[in-house]
Amino acid sequence: MQDRSINNALLALRKQIILGKLDGLDHVEALLRLRGVRLRQVHNPCRNKARHGAMSRMVLQCLCGGPKSVDTVAEYVAKQRAELPPKDARIRARQVLNNLSRKGLVGYDGRVWSIAA
Repeated sequence: MQDRSINNALLALRKQIILGKLDGLDHVEALLRLRGVRLRQVHNPCRNKARHGAMSRMVLQCLCGGPKSVDTVAEYVAKQRAELPPKDARIRARQVLNNLSRKGLVGYDGRVWSIAA
């Protein structure tokens, strides 16, 4: 077996241990260090709370109470996602509203957005 294959297998095992919060991480990392492999940060692809339409659902939930301006939707989003700064919440709210509008789920009338009939 090639060294590269062994290194990749150990890296994959390390990732499984970290994401699954399993035992044995010290042993795998010791083997990787002995082999001279640089340990990098493991990224969890599902860590992002805005994935899988969560932001769209959040915006639609906000609009269920009636027509609202972008600022009102952005305030609602910022309250739901505390890690998102207000400026970024406004940008994301506008992006989501435009995407939902293209899909025909929401409509824009004057300065307010509402769920399409």
